[in-house]
Amino acid sequence: MPTSSRHGWRNIDWVAFSIFLSLVAIGWLMVYTVNYPELERGVNFFSSTAGKQTVWLFIAMMVFAVVMVIDWKFWQTFNLPIYVGGILLLIGVLFLGSNIKGATSWFAFGGFSFQPSELAKVGTALALAGYLSRYGTNLRFARSQAIVLGIIIIPMILILWQPDAGSALTFLSFFFLLYREGLSPNIYAVGFFLAGVALLSLLFNPILIPILITLGGFYVLAGNFREPKHWRRAALAASVLAAVAVLGFKQYWIALGLGLTGFLVAGFLHLARYNARLAGMLTAVLVVGSGLAFSTDYAFNNIMKPHQQDRINVWLHPERCDPRGSLYNVLQSKMAIASGGLEGKGFLEGAMTKMNYVPEQSTDFIFCTVGEEQGFIGSMTVIVLFLAFLLRLIFIAERQRSPFSRHFAYGVAGLLFVHFFVNIGMTMGLLPIIGIPLPLISKGGSSLLGFTIMIGILLKLDSNRYSL
Repeated sequence: MPTSSRHGWRNIDWVAFSIFLSLVAIGWLMVYTVNYPELERGVNFFSSTAGKQTVWLFIAMMVFAVVMVIDWKFWQTFNLPIYVGGILLLIGVLFLGSNIKGATSWFAFGGFSFQPSELAKVGTALALAGYLSRYGTNLRFARSQAIVLGIIIIPMILILWQPDAGSALTFLSFFFLLYREGLSPNIYAVGFFLAGVALLSLLFNPILIPILITLGGFYVLAGNFREPKHWRRAALAASVLAAVAVLGFKQYWIALGLGLTGFLVAGFLHLARYNARLAGMLTAVLVVGSGLAFSTDYAFNNIMKPHQQDRINVWLHPERCDPRGSLYNVLQSKMAIASGGLEGKGFLEGAMTKMNYVPEQSTDFIFCTVGEEQGFIGSMTVIVLFLAFLLRLIFIAERQRSPFSRHFAYGVAGLLFVHFFVNIGMTMGLLPIIGIPLPLISKGGSSLLGFTIMIGILLKLDSNRYSL
């Protein structure tokens, strides 16, 4: 039955709305407990961090109410101007913004700061939804792929110039939406391959990459060779190369790598006579993979700055890091989470929270406060709430009649998932520290406002799903 847009509250998805309010309430309580020592010292509430977060919470709820009043067609009609407005804010902050912690990412005014990259996420989600819902858009075609990649990459580049790599990386979450809407899985396979090669080259000696690719090539070639004599010829060529490598370099890793590579090359020469396409593909994988492995290793050791190397080493090689330096944050965070035990120490009773042992505890490391004061039960409650929220958003997306609404819902779900997954992962030392807040939980008015707007738009669109 058609429903007037004026009655969006009547048809709001109360499950999603209830989870949203629950996460916001938990976030305010955690920010309050982290900054409670300020109040104990006699700081005026509205001058304290908790007071400022309360003001932002009030603003976010007012904006949510306004979003629910605005006609739902507004967001589809003006998606491009909103996106352009976000881009202009990103350009403006580069010239007029305040430098905070080495990044020009904020507009500062009246004791408050605002990060335009959070609004740019809203605009990008709307612009992608608008373009993908247009007649003639097809992600199987290069033109459509180039346009959607441009929509994503433009704000990423501007944010990287600030520089704020963490916020820029969150825009990759929109690839969840593109996958749902038909972007070729081959693109994702290539992306995962390149990411895996880069990661392995940082974990181990980069010579391991061509060896692994060669072994994989053996498996493929085994199904294409029918004449044993060619294997003997290939083995002879590999043995000669291995012997030359051992005599000339006396480096057995290099010898093994060259030997196996020579074996594979000999196989390629034979395979090319029967299946040139497969031989070319395997050659490309070997060349690109090996090149990326050695270039990643070179960039890490010769181009990256020491603090950038430390961030990666904290994640992949903690034994190389100073426990009182770059490793300090993660160690303290893990200790705080572990100290909570099963039931936690209780609200306002976290010793490590009170003593401010964990830097950035109200923003990037807010989850360790949950772990210390609410324990395993509280931590799992927060995780379950996020997972339930994500599942509900996907459910909402799939029941939309409007392609625009479905696209926007998947964009919001992807952003929420990446923020949630990366923030909790870096708090527990499972992922690198890249400065991503926990949505609706971490201190920060910009993040709270941005996610509140996105969720408000989504619930408004959903409440009018029968209006088409």
